[in-house]
Amino acid sequence: MYNLTRITFNPEVMGGKPCIRGMRVTVGTIVGLIASGKTVDEVLADYPYLEREDILEALTYAAWRAEEREVPLALP
Repeated sequence: MYNLTRITFNPEVMGGKPCIRGMRVTVGTIVGLIASGKTVDEVLADYPYLEREDILEALTYAAWRAEEREVPLALP
């Protein structure tokens, strides 16, 4: 996995969902906005406290998670 420094996990913030730098902006929110057709510049205008690198790292994290597989463990 990439060294992602802007994605944080805290059970007290947004129920532990991956967020941008501890803020209440989830990776899912960013990915959803981009998927719905918003440009990076439009997202930055809507969320002025975010930085371009925040959005790019959120997309990187989402792409990595999309490729991840969960394998059930066999119980003894």
